[in-house]
Amino acid sequence: MEISNQANLPTKFGNFIIQSFKEDNLEHLVIMTKELSRTPLVRIHSECLTGDVLASKKCDCGDELHIAMNRISKEKGMIIYLRQEGRGIGLFNKINAYALQDKGYDTVEANEALGFASDNRDYKIVGKILKHFNIDEICLLTNNPKKIEAISKFVSVKRDSIIATPNKYNKKYLMVKKQKLGHLL
Repeated sequence: MEISNQANLPTKFGNFIIQSFKEDNLEHLVIMTKELSRTPLVRIHSECLTGDVLASKKCDCGDELHIAMNRISKEKGMIIYLRQEGRGIGLFNKINAYALQDKGYDTVEANEALGFASDNRDYKIVGKILKHFNIDEICLLTNNPKKIEAISKFVSVKRDSIIATPNKYNKKYLMVKKQKLGHLL
C-alpha cells in the first residue's frame, strides 16, 4: 500500500485534510477533520460518479456523501471514499446496469443479469486505513448491515443511521435496498 502526503481540503461543508491510499492500482481517499474524536464518526462511501458528481436522483449516494461531510465536519471523523463504483462492478458495467433499470430491472436484478453479485465490494483496504490511523473503534454512518459486519472484522463498530430524503426517481431503488439487500431504512 502506498500512502500520499496529507493536504488541506476546504469545502462548503468545512475544512478537511485529504490523503490517498493506493493499493492494487486503486486510489482511495480519506477525507478527515484535523482532529479525530476518540470514537470518530466514519462514513465508508463507495464511489458513485453519477450520484456524487452528476447529482443523479436515481440513488441516494450523493445526498449521503453530503450529509456525512456536513456531520463529520462538526463531530470530528473521516470519510473513507472507496473507488468501488457501482457496488464494485465499475462505471462501464454500472451504466449497463442503468440501461437494464430503464427497462424495468431493479438494481439487484440488473447487476445479476450482467453476471455480477448484488454487491461486489471489498473492504480489506478499510482495515488497513483504520490501522494506519490507530483507530480501533468507530461510529459508522451506514444503513448497510453487511458493511457493519465487514468492518467489524477490523474495529469495534457502533452504528449511526444516514437517511437521505427520497424522491420520485429513487423510491423503488431504496425499497430494493431495504427488501433485497437488508438496508436499515
